[in-house]
Amino acid sequence: MNDLRPFGALAPSGFSQWVIERTRALPQSWAGRRLAMGLRHLALGFMKRGPVDLETFGIRMRLYPYNNICEKRILFTPQYFDPEELELLEKRVSDNFTFVDIGANVGWYSLWVASRAGASARILALEPQPEIFDRLTYNIRLNPFGTIKAVACAVADKTGELTLFLDPKNRGESSVKIVGSSPSDTLRVPAVTLVDLLRREGFTRVDAVKLDVEGAEDLILDPFFRDAPASLHPSLFIIEDGRDKWQADLPKLLESHGYRLALQTRLNLVYEKAR
Repeated sequence: MNDLRPFGALAPSGFSQWVIERTRALPQSWAGRRLAMGLRHLALGFMKRGPVDLETFGIRMRLYPYNNICEKRILFTPQYFDPEELELLEKRVSDNFTFVDIGANVGWYSLWVASRAGASARILALEPQPEIFDRLTYNIRLNPFGTIKAVACAVADKTGELTLFLDPKNRGESSVKIVGSSPSDTLRVPAVTLVDLLRREGFTRVDAVKLDVEGAEDLILDPFFRDAPASLHPSLFIIEDGRDKWQADLPKLLESHGYRLALQTRLNLVYEKAR
């Protein structure tokens, strides 16, 4: 169960607070990252596996940094969390910005965009795992942005219901594509195609989409480009680099619809619509 005590009741203290302050101040270098990993490991050994309340770049979050790498990164080293991708995205944020966060996890991308886009923005945050969805909605409620709608479903190649395969050691790596898990590591979740989602929510345009679904990005985009009108094609895609998992040639598909590779980082590919 997620802890429902008021925000601030679980603020870090003692050695954990000291480590968090130090890791957050480390530079974006190989040595900085290695030192951060070592300090993070030490701190997690001292912590009691409970949640931690912290404000990060003006965003309040309650984090459970034990079975979710995403939450570890936000807690200890938010300066390393996709800085190039977020900088590029920030340059495109404007009035009435529309953003769809597929695989929202605990909400970092959605909250970050909301903190910069203003009251006229419209943001969808999709997360199919019930436990992680509860963390996402709690974090949304902690902040005054009022522009994020959380949706408890997966995005896939067809609307209906599907099996989600869970990774108990890293809940952020759960996927519709992983096979070989035990029955206890799976659950049935509602699913929707991207084009059905946008139509259902009344979107007439999309400025940016973030896709982080552990190798299932091709299952989402292949039917989307087949069925969606050009008016719904996003101006920007931030896609987790799953080229070793994709069954379709996703870069080729994007290029065939007028996108160009604007940025490639260690984890992600960023495609923007050619002007």
